[in-house]
Amino acid sequence: MNSTRKIAVITGVIFIIATLMGLLATPLTPDLTGTDYLARVSAHPNQVAGAVFLWIIGAFTSVGIAISLYPVLKGWNACLALGSVIFRTIEAAFYMFVYLGLISLLTLSQQFITAGAADRTTLQAISNLLVSVREHAGLLAVFAFCVGAFMYYYVLFQSRLIPRWLSGFGIVAIILIQVACVLSLFSGNRITSYIPLELPIAVQEIVLGVWLIVKGFNPTVSVSRSGKTETSELLNAA
Repeated sequence: MNSTRKIAVITGVIFIIATLMGLLATPLTPDLTGTDYLARVSAHPNQVAGAVFLWIIGAFTSVGIAISLYPVLKGWNACLALGSVIFRTIEAAFYMFVYLGLISLLTLSQQFITAGAADRTTLQAISNLLVSVREHAGLLAVFAFCVGAFMYYYVLFQSRLIPRWLSGFGIVAIILIQVACVLSLFSGNRITSYIPLELPIAVQEIVLGVWLIVKGFNPTVSVSRSGKTETSELLNAA
């Protein structure tokens, strides 16, 4: 198996892991709406910890997608390939604030259950602020994801390393989730309330992951680009 084929398989596996982590973690993540969310969080500490663990894996694998694609994409557009790594790293950093907020809420919820009435008011106010910060950090993470993912989908579309219907659908899916981000920003609704706009990117990344594992990158395009790169290097050396 040549290096490009290995990169395709590794990237495909990472795509699937990143998507599956989100699908598995979402049901475990407690609902942080209403006035009794602290009681719900306190009642399921292991569930919350499990959700955070899965989300953290998802965050690291999301960065891994851009990193694994970089060696292939840099030959077509080094700036966009590097930019995708940077923005998906920024995405993961914001998500870490989200997960830190959830773990902090677990601690506050346990204190809330045993606190007196006066202390509960203070703890509730702190928790509400933490939930707000967590939601805004999550929204910023999705914005960063949109920028980073758009960069590598554009290069994939331009290079024809994968079929254009597949990379083109990825670009459309990114635009849809970007619309969801803008709507969330101006409406105050949670980004998760726009499921129809978010679903296409989840389907896209599963399909792309399977495609890369089974089919890999277009070998004709990969070889052609590799040959051009090697020729350019020899000419420059001469």
